[in-house]
Formats: sequence, structure tokens, C-alpha cells
Amino acid sequence: MTDTKAEIKIPEGVDIEIKDNNVIIKGKLGESSKKFPASRLKITKKDNSVILGAGSDKKRQKALLGTWRGHIQNMIRGVSDGITYKLRVVYSHFPMTVKTQGDTILIENFLGERFPRKTKILKNVSVDVKGQDITVTGYNKENVSQTAANLEQVTRIIGLDPRVFQDGIYIVEKDGKKIV
Repeated sequence: MTDTKAEIKIPEGVDIEIKDNNVIIKGKLGESSKKFPASRLKITKKDNSVILGAGSDKKRQKALLGTWRGHIQNMIRGVSDGITYKLRVVYSHFPMTVKTQGDTILIENFLGERFPRKTKILKNVSVDVKGQDITVTGYNKENVSQTAANLEQVTRIIGLDPRVFQDGIYIVEKDGKKIV
């Protein structure tokens, strides 16, 4: 069996520190860290790149190698360029209003409900509401995408005909990729 390896180039302005499979990435937008399980793969830093090494070329090791490479690349892109999700407020029955209040998002008058629906804004994420458009930005892709998903889920309609009641908040762009 041969060893399987993946190499990730470190761009200018990004600093990576590796301690016991804990990867800390610092960039112009902030600092992101992730702890990877120590027994699976080996992570090392050599010159201007990060090297991931699997002990064997088994299918599971290769799959894990690709997953870890994706996580590290997302962390690098997040601290250098940032992550942006765009959502759209859609209603046809009752005019819905969306507001941010500290680390909470309030959705008022959703389907004529008296009490507002609430969801949390996760750490290091900013939410900008301009009319019907909502922009969720940050440098941690997991937190940005989870905040956008929480917004979409809090306005999920249960028990009504989805062909008639299409009100809600929907993700229309994920990090520069339009959702059809």
C-alpha cells in the first residue's frame, strides 16, 4: 500500500499554525480554528503549504482526506476573502418584517401570527437586512451557513398547502453561487 497525501498552498497574508491536529488559521478578516481527530490523518506544515497524509490508500482514508482538505480550504478562503450568503423574504398573504436585535433576528407578522419568530445569529456572523434582501456574512463558513439555514427553517410552513402558502425566507445565493 502507498501513502496518500494532499497539499494545500498557503496564500499571501494567511498564517497557519498546527498543534496536535488543531489547525489555527489567521487572516485579514479574523482567526478560525478547528480540532481534527488525531488518530485518523496527519497534518503538517512545510514551507508555504499544509500537507495532509493518510497512512493507507483505503477508500475511507481517501474520503476523509478530501473532507479535511475541504475544511481547511474553506477556513483559508473565509479568513482571507469572507463568506457571504444572500436570502430573500417572500410573502403574498401578510407583509412580513425582519429585524435584527442584538444577536437575535425577529420575523414579525409571519402569516399573520401575533408573536414574532426568533432565531439566533451565531458567533462572528453579521446579518444585514435591506427591505426584502438579507445578507449574512462572516469568515467562518459553518457559522454563516448555519445562520442562513436557521433563518430559512424558522419560516418553514407546516400543515398548510405549499402550493398556496409560499411565504418565507429563502436562500438565493450561497457564497457567490446562485440557487435556482
